[in-house]
Amino acid sequence: MTTYNTAIDVVRQLKAKHGNRWNTISAENVGRVAVQNRFKTGLDIAKYTASIMRKDMAEYDDNPLKYTQSLGCWHGFIAQQKMIAIKKHHGSTNKRYLYLSGWMVAALRSEFGPLPDQSMHEKTAVPKLIEEIYSFLKQADAIELNDLFRRLDAGEDVQGEIDNFETHVVPIIADIDAGFGNEEATYLLAKKMIEAGACALQIENQVSDAKQCGHQDGKVTVPHEDFIAKLNALRYAFLELGVEEGVIVARTDSEGAGLTQKLPVSKKKGDLASKYIDFIEAEEVTAEEVNDNDVLIKRNGRLVRPKRLPNGLYKFKADSNIDRVVLDCIVSLQNGADLLWIETPTPHVGQIAHMMNRVKRVVPDAKLVYNNSPSFNWTLNFRQQAYDSMLQNGQDVSAYDRAALMDVKYDNTVLAETADEMIRTFQAEASKKAGVFHHLITLPTYHTTALQMNNLVEGYFGDKAMLAYVANVQRQEIRKGVACVKHQRMAGSDLGDDHKTFFAGSNALKAGGEKNTSNQFNSQDTADKREPVLAG
Repeated sequence: MTTYNTAIDVVRQLKAKHGNRWNTISAENVGRVAVQNRFKTGLDIAKYTASIMRKDMAEYDDNPLKYTQSLGCWHGFIAQQKMIAIKKHHGSTNKRYLYLSGWMVAALRSEFGPLPDQSMHEKTAVPKLIEEIYSFLKQADAIELNDLFRRLDAGEDVQGEIDNFETHVVPIIADIDAGFGNEEATYLLAKKMIEAGACALQIENQVSDAKQCGHQDGKVTVPHEDFIAKLNALRYAFLELGVEEGVIVARTDSEGAGLTQKLPVSKKKGDLASKYIDFIEAEEVTAEEVNDNDVLIKRNGRLVRPKRLPNGLYKFKADSNIDRVVLDCIVSLQNGADLLWIETPTPHVGQIAHMMNRVKRVVPDAKLVYNNSPSFNWTLNFRQQAYDSMLQNGQDVSAYDRAALMDVKYDNTVLAETADEMIRTFQAEASKKAGVFHHLITLPTYHTTALQMNNLVEGYFGDKAMLAYVANVQRQEIRKGVACVKHQRMAGSDLGDDHKTFFAGSNALKAGGEKNTSNQFNSQDTADKREPVLAG
C-alpha cells in the first residue's frame, strides 16, 4: 500500500536517476496525489472490500449484534454524499456498505428509459454504475485529503489524520439479477462487475429471460442444477481475477414463486432433481386419461400428470414455498454461496427466523442478507403485528380497526408507538434471532429524491417562491454542515486548483480567488449546528 512517505522516497530515487529533466517534479506533491488515489484499479477495490466483508462476517458469527447495513444508490454522487455523511455523523464507515439495486438500474439508468425490474436494461449499465460509484468515492477521498494537506501546509499538525485517514471506499453488494443469460453470460458480466470494483455479487434463482421483481407476481424459478452452474460462474470469475475472498449472495425467490420453466432430470431416487420434481403439482391419471403428448411422471409407484399452464410452465404445489426456500438455501450454501437472500412478503422477524432456523440445522453458520424493502408498507405491517401481539396478551384493542391501522387518527396511539419501536429495533432483532448479517434498503434514494422534489416544488412554485429553497435546502445545509453546500469544492474545484499549481506553478489560472462566491459559505464552520426550525 502506497503511503505519503514511501511515494516521496520512490520519486526522489527516480529524480536522482533522471537528473535535471525531472527538476520540475516535486516528490512531496507526488506523495500527495499518490495517497489521494489509494486505489489504482477496480480490482484493488474489490480485493480490499472483500477482505472487509470477510472480517465483518467472522465478527458477526461471534456476535450477531455486529450486523452490517447499506442503502441503495443509483448514482455515484448519491453514494458519495452518503459515505461523507456517515463519516461526519458516525465517525467511521465501519460495517456500512453500499447496495447496487438492479431495480434502480432498470428504472433510472437504462438507455431505453425507465423500465420495470425484469432484466430488460443493458447489462453493461451495471458495471458502469459500479465504476461510477467508486470514482465518486475516490474523489471524496481526494477532496478530504487535499483539505488536510492544505492545513498541513498552513502549519497545522494534521499528519496523524493524513496517516490514519479512513477511505470512503466501502464494499458494494451488486445485483447481477438472474445472470442476464446462460452461465457463460453470467460469468462474462460478473468479470466486468468485479473489474469495476464489486466484491460481492447477488444472484437470484429466477429464469433470466422471465425475471420479475421479487415483490411482484409471476416469478419463475430454475432447477437447482441451473442455479449451481451460475454460482460456479461467479466463483470462477472471482478466482480468475484474483479476488479470492469475493462474496456470493444467493437469493431465492421461491417464497413467492409458484412456477418453474422446466423439470430437471432425476438420475436416482431422492437426488436433487427428484426433490425439485416432488414439489410439482400433479394429478394421478390412468392410461385412458392420458392425452397425446402429455408429460407424465412416476411418483410413489403411480402415474401422475404435472399441472401445466397454457404457456407450458409447471405449477408448484400449494404451500410448498417455505420448504422450497429452505432447500434452495441449503443447496446454495453447500455449493459455493457465502450469504443468503430470502425475499419475503412482509418484514416479520418470526417468519424469517422460522426459515433460517431450519437452514441452520444443516448449515449452522448460515447468514442472511435481508431486504428492508420500500415495497413493504412498514407502518401498516408493524401496526398489525403490534395489534396481534396486544390481542394475544389480552389487551383491549377495541379502539382499533386492524384493517385500517394506516389511518392518521392512530398516529399518536399506544399501538402506533409500540409499532414504531418494533420498526426501530427490527434490524437488531432480526440479526439476533433470524441470522441477518446484512440489512439493506434497496430503493431509499429513489424515494427520497421524489419526496424532496415534491416538497421543494410545492413551495417554490407556490407563494414561498425562493424561500422554499433557502429555508428548506440551503439554510439546512449550512446549519447541518453538509459539505455539498460548497458545491464547487465538492465537484473538485479546490482540488483542481492545487493540481494546476503542481503542474504550472505560479502560472496556474485558479478558480478559488476572492471573486469565488463560495467564499460566502466559509463562515459556516462557526454556524449554529442546532437542528433548524423548518420554514412552512
